[in-house]
Amino acid sequence: MRRSVALLSFVLGTAGAVGMATPAFAETPADSAYPRAMAAGYKALTLCSAMFDGGRTQEQAEAVELDGIYPEYNPLMKELVAETDQDSATVTVDYGAAVPPRSASWRKGQGCMLRPIGWALPKDATPLRAKFVSPLEPLETDTSPWPQGDADAVLKQAPKALAPAAAKAFAADAYGKNTRTTAVVVVSSGKIAAEQYAEGFTLHTAQRTWSVAKSLTATLIGAVAQQGWIRIDNYANIPEWDSAVLDPRRNITVDHLLRMSSGLYTPDPGSRTDALYFGGAAVHELATSWPVEVAPGVHFRYSNTDTLLAVRAVRASAPSEAEFQAWPGQFFAAVGMTRTTAERDWRGNFMLSSQVWSTARDLARFGLLYLNQGQANEQRLLPLDWDKDVAKAFGPQPEGPFGYGLSFWLLNRSPGVPMDTFAAFGNRGQYVVIVPSRQVVIVRRAEDPAGSSFDIARFTADVLAALPAKK
Repeated sequence: MRRSVALLSFVLGTAGAVGMATPAFAETPADSAYPRAMAAGYKALTLCSAMFDGGRTQEQAEAVELDGIYPEYNPLMKELVAETDQDSATVTVDYGAAVPPRSASWRKGQGCMLRPIGWALPKDATPLRAKFVSPLEPLETDTSPWPQGDADAVLKQAPKALAPAAAKAFAADAYGKNTRTTAVVVVSSGKIAAEQYAEGFTLHTAQRTWSVAKSLTATLIGAVAQQGWIRIDNYANIPEWDSAVLDPRRNITVDHLLRMSSGLYTPDPGSRTDALYFGGAAVHELATSWPVEVAPGVHFRYSNTDTLLAVRAVRASAPSEAEFQAWPGQFFAAVGMTRTTAERDWRGNFMLSSQVWSTARDLARFGLLYLNQGQANEQRLLPLDWDKDVAKAFGPQPEGPFGYGLSFWLLNRSPGVPMDTFAAFGNRGQYVVIVPSRQVVIVRRAEDPAGSSFDIARFTADVLAALPAKK
């Protein structure tokens, strides 16, 4: 117990240091161990996932996925030395024996797991890599019919204007300065009408979804709501909140969490949670610790913590731990998303606010699930009208050009875009745009540098303009 409290105190004491350019981080000495250890964790996890989930080489990942990242880590990427083998990545912190190297290891079906800062294997222990399955299966095209597989996936007669419109996303500065598109897939009439990849990327290349995972999470929760595990209008079942009878956080529902209206305090808008993603802290130790700032349901505050807490509630409500651990993988398989992996922290919690790796085609399948009203392969996976519920701007709304539904952004105020359009957005330019009235899905993958912004609304309007209007 004392060890858990000490770890939590350490994480809480450093959480402010990893926010969006917070003063706390700026005051951290440049030569201190913590920033280097965090950067090393970022590099170890990204290399592991990009190589073993994504099918990239170490050289490719270091040149693209590890370039243009958060400015406090970016200068260290070339300086920190990484070693990789058949199932792991290890990065030396270069701060003496006081801070062991950061390491992440891959397991088939589970992706990569980052170990916490300070983790070191006992001298007499068997290396953990002996427990991992390797090498990766060859990345081959699935011959099952689309969308479960890749056979007959491409529309035979796509509109001639569509390919140039989609290709424009790859043009320098066409939709934003310094943006770097890696893939575009456009689905129309149920099939792929346009598809293009940057050099080094293919239909098999998985990339980190970043916050697109939040929309995936809402969908996963819809699936277990359909199975009866959970009701989103019920109070969130968070075990760490049960000890205090009058804990005000017990008034927060799963719906509040999925709409970013929990009322919980987090250090920064956006709540980068680097201590979880790259420091190796456990979800249930950090995400459950924040206090109430305002009453739930009255204030919009975009936060990784809300998504992680929603998943924590699912874990506590699942029929069994085994069924919880199998949950995302079984759902992805049912949709045909066979190249999608939901990764975990070292304590078995899914990092479903950001740490999912998926291909452009798999995200197109995800969009198709919504065009098909929550059905895939003649099976209902989501509750009736879930596709409409996620796109409702119910509750407090964010400032800016986009509204917010149930963990989906709403393009309901964008010129040239139908009012019913909703989308999943993620860091570094990840987008899945769903347009039910036009029966269109637009996927844009990227590795945009920090500070760059891709105009997804204008790109969506241009793509839709290249398609014939629905009769």
